[in-house]
Amino acid sequence: MSSNGECFVVLPANCVSGTLIVGRNAEDEASVGVAEEVCYYDVSDVIGEGKTDGGAAAESSNEDALRVILQKPKPGLWGGDFGANERGVAVGLTWTDGEEDAKDNDSLLGTDIVRLTLAVSSDVEAAVDRIGLLVATHGHDKTKLNFIACDSTAAWLISCAGKVWAAEKVESSFLRLPSGGLTVTTTINKSSEGLDAEASFAAAHDAEAQPPAEDWCGPKPSGDGTYTQHDMFETLRAASNESSSRAATVSVLSAKGICCHWFTATPNAAESVFKPFVFAPKPRISPLTAVQSEAELTLLHKLHSQRKPAALEHLRSLERSCVDELNNYFSLQDHASDELDELLKDCVEAEVKFYR
Repeated sequence: MSSNGECFVVLPANCVSGTLIVGRNAEDEASVGVAEEVCYYDVSDVIGEGKTDGGAAAESSNEDALRVILQKPKPGLWGGDFGANERGVAVGLTWTDGEEDAKDNDSLLGTDIVRLTLAVSSDVEAAVDRIGLLVATHGHDKTKLNFIACDSTAAWLISCAGKVWAAEKVESSFLRLPSGGLTVTTTINKSSEGLDAEASFAAAHDAEAQPPAEDWCGPKPSGDGTYTQHDMFETLRAASNESSSRAATVSVLSAKGICCHWFTATPNAAESVFKPFVFAPKPRISPLTAVQSEAELTLLHKLHSQRKPAALEHLRSLERSCVDELNNYFSLQDHASDELDELLKDCVEAEVKFYR
């Protein structure tokens, strides 16, 4: 199982309404035909009764749990490769290596760490510390991982090798984070105890360094506070690769307003549309984004693969209308009411009507 993902993050100085926007393209050439699920976890089930993908027991209590929306790279997993919680924290995997050796070995996979971090983290620094604790406790010696963690104020990059880790706070106003290789090198703002701060973390752990790239795809942030979620949609579409792109996600994180999380839940952002989710009082998402018993694909994925070319143009128009309507709602409201409980469900089911 691979959980690679190319990420783009744009900090608040560039974004409309002072939001932070992060986007991720899930990439894996070996698993293009496998469905990426989108699942919602209430506080009663986000810990998953202690079950994990790597075999180690989850150590959190439901008393501390937060609601989570999660994208899963493979059906049947407890964890995910990208997600967000009701406190406006988003966490994603950007690269994994050696995880096949970690299964059933009392370890945590990267997907477990995403879920268990989101389940209890009230802000991004708490998420960084939580990732570090989980890695130090249940990391596997042969595993290397990269994460990105964000809230409305900041973004952090976290690189892990075995049971040691190092984290760097993003200072650039925007960056592109490639999938492949460890990201953190010599700029280290948090780390395992006793880590040699003079050495490159990536080089010290026998991994090729992949520092953030300066090039960009799609609309480029201009520093004037005009970058929007739609610009990030177009960035992910421009960066997507038909041969390896499996799904795309965008989180718009707001300090004072409503955070909104957008999922294609279908392959190749260039051929897909984004659907929104917010943490309303009692969210309900469509069963069409989950793999049903004895099936191999989500129904949304299956119908999307059988679509007629003309459907995409109509769906893009619906996507633009949805963005406009939600932006208007968010400009007037600072919390999500129950009228948004079925937002993602309604958008998924509207999409499916164009495929039937």
